[in-house]
Amino acid sequence: MPQHCFSTVRFVAGAAFVAVIAHVSPAAAGSAAGGATEWTQLLNNGELVTLVTKSAEQINNQVTQITQLAQQIQNQLRIYENMLQNTAQLPNQIWGQVENDLNRLRSLAAQGQGIAFSMSNADDVLKQRFQSYADFKTNLPSGASFSSTYQNWSTTTRDTIAGTLKAAGLTADQFSSEESTMSSLRTMSQSADGQMKALQVGHQIAAQQVAQFQKLRGLVSQQTTMMGTWFQSKQADKDLSQARREQFFNAPVNNIRGGETMEPRW
Repeated sequence: MPQHCFSTVRFVAGAAFVAVIAHVSPAAAGSAAGGATEWTQLLNNGELVTLVTKSAEQINNQVTQITQLAQQIQNQLRIYENMLQNTAQLPNQIWGQVENDLNRLRSLAAQGQGIAFSMSNADDVLKQRFQSYADFKTNLPSGASFSSTYQNWSTTTRDTIAGTLKAAGLTADQFSSEESTMSSLRTMSQSADGQMKALQVGHQIAAQQVAQFQKLRGLVSQQTTMMGTWFQSKQADKDLSQARREQFFNAPVNNIRGGETMEPRW
């Protein structure tokens, strides 16, 4: 199996979520029983719910932006391909723009992996902390959890990228970091064939990422909606309990013939 390109990347949209989730390693994120324990203890229940809810909304917006950027890069790479077909080789100035776009594409793919990791970890944390969340029903197929669904998304995305690179005679290591990506692109820029190969691979990966980001956006949106529904139901239970307490303690005091006055005693 090819080595995965983005296995060490951790990206979170939302500064507060970054500060908290930095305490958890990606290797530990898959376990609801232990992976999330380290940082769930840093927050009380109310802070945790507020933090995750706000972060989920921010991440949802971030995925939308990433999808739009990937689409822009896909379209731009197609323009470069058409330019190369009409000239012997792209000039250095244009190739510098190509390198920048391909490196941005690598970065976007890494951000997608980080977002999936973050949302998967959030699902594990809430299931660990709140039984009501763990029992909350979703519309995911086959009774799957959000955590496992994000992990499957990540694996599919990494394998798809690695497969595309392998088909072009490239390796995942060549596009695993900014340094290795730029080094590979500089080598490929020496010939028109190398330039065309880079553009074609980049275009294929961009198209794949657009499709995968659209799936990720749908998954994040569904999880965000579910979190909101769960939070509202949890708040409704608290409001009902408070109303019942107020009704009990504000009830009129009645005298009992020959006995004591009934009143709350602390």
